[in-house]
Amino acid sequence: MAQANKKNRKPAIAVTRTDSERLWRLAESFADRNPAVAEELLGELDRAKVVEDGRLAPDVVRMGSSLRFTSDLGEDRNVTLVFPGEADIAEGKVSILTPIGVALIGLSAGQSIDWTARDGRIHRLTVESVQPPTSRAALAAASPELRTAT
Repeated sequence: MAQANKKNRKPAIAVTRTDSERLWRLAESFADRNPAVAEELLGELDRAKVVEDGRLAPDVVRMGSSLRFTSDLGEDRNVTLVFPGEADIAEGKVSILTPIGVALIGLSAGQSIDWTARDGRIHRLTVESVQPPTSRAALAAASPELRTAT
């Protein structure tokens, strides 16, 4: 029983103050269009430890981070976490407003999390490595989220 509880417990996550503020506004503005994903993002933000910008460890997934993750489906993917207007799955740019994007935010290398796909199935992913945003990626991640949400 304790093993089952440990597996279902979500890992500790951290986000920067700037990402937290932007993502709260984005989730709230998106709530009417996709309430399930918006609620999941708000839940993750609510439980996240918020740290000052520049104080987040480099191996923590934040907006604009490039990362490698593996999944229980045998996937081994390299992606960049972006705001919706920058998303392009062919280029490996995953929107924060997708179930997998929500699952990734705030995780650090080595952490795993269960996430629910749009078809309702539960999957497990593990972050293998994280590269912090480059200055160019950071600028893209900092684009006004309300512009991309409309």
